[in-house]
Amino acid sequence: MMIFVLIFCILLLVTLITWAKVNAFLAFIIVALLAGCLFGMPFAKVIASINKGLGDTLGSVAIIIVLGAMLGKLVAESGAAQRIAHFMHDLFGAKYVTYAMALTGFIVGIPLYYNVGFILLVPIIFSVASSYRLPLLYVGMPMLTALSVMHGFLPPHPSPMTLISVFHADIIKTFGYGLVIAIPAIIIAGPIFAGTLKNIGSKGLRFANSQAPLPDNELPGIANSILSSLLPVILICLAYVLPVLFVAPPVIKTIAQWLGEPIIAMLLTVVISTYTLGLQKGRPLAKIMEGYVCAVKDIAMVLLIIGSAGALKQIFVDSRLSDALAVMLVQSAMPPLLLAWLATACLRLCLGSATVAGVTAAGVLFPIAQHAGINTNLLVLAIGAGSLFGSHVNDTAFWLCKEYFGLSVKETLRSWTVMESLVSVIGLAGVSALNCLL
Repeated sequence: MMIFVLIFCILLLVTLITWAKVNAFLAFIIVALLAGCLFGMPFAKVIASINKGLGDTLGSVAIIIVLGAMLGKLVAESGAAQRIAHFMHDLFGAKYVTYAMALTGFIVGIPLYYNVGFILLVPIIFSVASSYRLPLLYVGMPMLTALSVMHGFLPPHPSPMTLISVFHADIIKTFGYGLVIAIPAIIIAGPIFAGTLKNIGSKGLRFANSQAPLPDNELPGIANSILSSLLPVILICLAYVLPVLFVAPPVIKTIAQWLGEPIIAMLLTVVISTYTLGLQKGRPLAKIMEGYVCAVKDIAMVLLIIGSAGALKQIFVDSRLSDALAVMLVQSAMPPLLLAWLATACLRLCLGSATVAGVTAAGVLFPIAQHAGINTNLLVLAIGAGSLFGSHVNDTAFWLCKEYFGLSVKETLRSWTVMESLVSVIGLAGVSALNCLL
């Protein structure tokens, strides 16, 4: 009976979001309340579970996501992303321009959320395509691939951070395994696949609302730009290296423990970058802070959706549904990581948003984390890969690609949707390979 209630709740959630166009936050809360009542939980306990789930989920990821949004805003407004793109353009030249675009998307995609990165980098794509007289889609798709992979696979992006919190995965190992999978996924679905898109017509975009490129003399230096984007990763990696290099001093171990905390790494990065990309370049502190406020407003609804998805997950846990699911999963012949990918891919096809699909899957698939021998780091990546599968007309990113590149729906399906599906399947293959090796 509980399984039928679960299926009904998932179908209702999909219907509310896709057909009725209900805001995802409201849809999650409505379904969580209904699910608790249908599972026979006392109403007071339903409310307590929702409060606990929302608070616990946001309590572990909200600070990191907010700091990541602030850093992304600063990287965008300061011109650091523009500097990185120009540097890659000059370094690789016309022959390897698609690899330059992919590498730019990879670096910029660490601090920037997908939609922000897309709007920011589209003018650069058009500039490069124009200067080399190359097809727009051929030049742009590798960069979009890298942005998408970083958004779906790697922290500090919202969905991976939420999954790491829910499954108690190790953020460093998840990031490391994610990089191993991300690189071949970006190369195959980016530059290599882009070679098949040269004949797809692209009439050009209208990007009047995107940020105008800054003059070269106002851009930060390339070292400053790259270090500011990669500093969170550098600090966390340093936390693991320091104890190895300096075994004895307890002070070093304490410093390493501090740097190893994602919140500390992100906060230090924001503070340092505020000076190097802002104050040092003559920008008033008040103006920088205004940008940070705008950044938080931009991701406020994302945070609410993540929190409400955590509330639904908690209902599933407190109603003992997780126990019933755990028994079914243990008895299932399907490998847990494949099951996680498949379930998330189905949610992605139904819900559209990769973030919503990922955080929804976290609640439904929570029992998998209890499966004997499951690697929770790979579980996060399997769900992340599934959340990118088959982007189509119910995904805002699909329409961004279509409208900005002047494509038809058929051409967008042939390019964008195929690219996203390639990334997802390659991600699953990478997760499976790592699972066999580890």
